[in-house]
Amino acid sequence: MTNKQIHQCECFCGAVGFTVRGEPEAMGYCHCSSCRHWSAAPVNAFTLWLPNTVEVTRGADHIGSYNKTKASKRMWCGACGGHLFTEHPELGLIDVYAAMLPELAFEPTVHVHYQEAVLPLQDGLPKLKDVPEEMGGSGEYLS
Repeated sequence: MTNKQIHQCECFCGAVGFTVRGEPEAMGYCHCSSCRHWSAAPVNAFTLWLPNTVEVTRGADHIGSYNKTKASKRMWCGACGGHLFTEHPELGLIDVYAAMLPELAFEPTVHVHYQEAVLPLQDGLPKLKDVPEEMGGSGEYLS
């Protein structure tokens, strides 16, 4: 494994550190109202990782979490409030926000929950109404 495959991440103040190893399972943009509200942005850039590739290396006692739905456990630093990642237990994946990985070449392949978009993006990527069928969604594409 090369150094490029080990990503060092930390919260806004640096109290919580974690590493992500390897390559993400998927990258894209989420337009759901929950992600938009959580991130205070019109769209969330995501990278999805297998749980065994994400390891908290310091400050675990500072990590807070919140479950608005059973699909997402959102994690943040209790010292600075900085967002860290979101666990998706039903999918067996962890969303490490693309902004947490400045060294990763972000190469999105899809828009999910595009029916909820408030910022239309014309980038040529597929736009799913919700999520792929294999993730429990309709798999329906929007034009």
